Amino acid sequence: MKRSKYNWLFFFFGLSALLSCSVPDIHQYEDAGKCPDIFPDYINVTIPFNIAPLNFRMKEAGSRGLLYLEGNGCKISIRSSGGKFLIPPHRWERLLEENKGRSIKATVFLKEKGYWKRFNPFSVAVSSEPIDAYLVYRLIEPGYELWNKMGIYQRNLENFKETAVYENKMTNYNCVNCHSFCMQDPQKMMFHIRGQYGCTIVLKDGKAEKLNTKTDSTISALVYPYWHPSGKYIAFSVNKIDQAFYLNNKDRIEVFDSKSDVAVYDTEKREIFTSPLLFSKDVLETFPAFAPDGKTLYFCSSRSFPVPEKSDSVKYSLCSIPFYPDTRKFGECTDTIFNSGISGKSAAFPRISPDGRFLLFTVSGYGSFPIWHKDADLCLYDLIAEKYIDLSNINSPDVDSYHSWSSNSRWIVFSSRRIDGLYTRLFIAYIGKDGKPGKAFLLPQRDPDFYGDLLKSYNIPEFVKDKVRLDPYRISHQAKSTNEFSLTFKRQE
Repeated sequence: MKRSKYNWLFFFFGLSALLSCSVPDIHQYEDAGKCPDIFPDYINVTIPFNIAPLNFRMKEAGSRGLLYLEGNGCKISIRSSGGKFLIPPHRWERLLEENKGRSIKATVFLKEKGYWKRFNPFSVAVSSEPIDAYLVYRLIEPGYELWNKMGIYQRNLENFKETAVYENKMTNYNCVNCHSFCMQDPQKMMFHIRGQYGCTIVLKDGKAEKLNTKTDSTISALVYPYWHPSGKYIAFSVNKIDQAFYLNNKDRIEVFDSKSDVAVYDTEKREIFTSPLLFSKDVLETFPAFAPDGKTLYFCSSRSFPVPEKSDSVKYSLCSIPFYPDTRKFGECTDTIFNSGISGKSAAFPRISPDGRFLLFTVSGYGSFPIWHKDADLCLYDLIAEKYIDLSNINSPDVDSYHSWSSNSRWIVFSSRRIDGLYTRLFIAYIGKDGKPGKAFLLPQRDPDFYGDLLKSYNIPEFVKDKVRLDPYRISHQAKSTNEFSLTFKRQE
């Protein structure tokens, strides 16, 4: 009896393996003469070998459909269900593993009125360079001032599993924002809790601290963060932020700073320090970011104008200043990498690739909050060759703004409103060692109709190397407690 049972098992697995690499032939068909119109658009993209299946649906109606995937001698077929092609994860994983550094050919057939129609095959390049296993982001209604439920979530990029890192229902539905990690390390994290129980939570070396970050010498509590690679410091901006609403403007809303400065928080001494070059009354400084070697601090800087009357005159240059972590000193002068006076554009969100080669930032017509500007695009600068790299195959006619790098410097993730102009979705793109970009692709989901049903926007996507293991109950208890650390302020003379 046992032998018979195992024989059936071997037969079943053998048959499955045979079917997974066999494709029924369609001998009679008409050529459509064009590539298939699919959503999401995965045609001719470059993907990591450890990404979840690229499930998609046809925009064109058809009674039946077949998808053939071919690569390195293996062919698999997937039948459509309601126009959707859902790729079995185990077969997809095997296909990618066998085609690292190669390309997969995809061919779509549709059957209409009893006849098969074949669309032009397209390719998907499979990079041998992996993507970080997890992506962390906030989900929030894009309702300007009105929202209720929000949270910070993490997605396993190797499958479709999404779990909560922290949800605002833990602290009476207040705002949680500005999560940040030290060099994609899930064990070194911080985020803000605003409103009731307002504080900053810093997690480091298995310990969580509640901080009151407002001091008598700063205009606000700490805002936009960026970790020093050592984990000892976190650079922040302090901002007085306001917003205005348009009655007749394609951008709908304007968020602007009337005041802003940059300072650095010492996580060991619980002290804030800065420099006069980062902390001046007549200049707006914001969006700090450390270089991967920790010896340079990048930031955005603009002359101050009356706002909102002259919001469109506020244009930020991208600057840098030397930083000496051993002594906590800054350099005596700044350098301008992107000059708003010459370009006529405004820079935001500088992010340096972990290998130190590329500087990625957002440019728009004016201001410091490009996530509402339809003209916002990504800009890539080669710090070694000192030249800009064309990102026309990544940017879109709509908003392309916040972004971050993978730990191996080969992948970027960024937010974009290119799908419908209203909701922010996440796109991933390959960046070669020479800076050459691949075509951007939408974050894959199990159901291709997922985004049409999701009434929330993605916000602040950040790659992390592993799963964030945070106890939300412990954090909420800590946030509600009266035990907190107050910070001291020291200005560099």
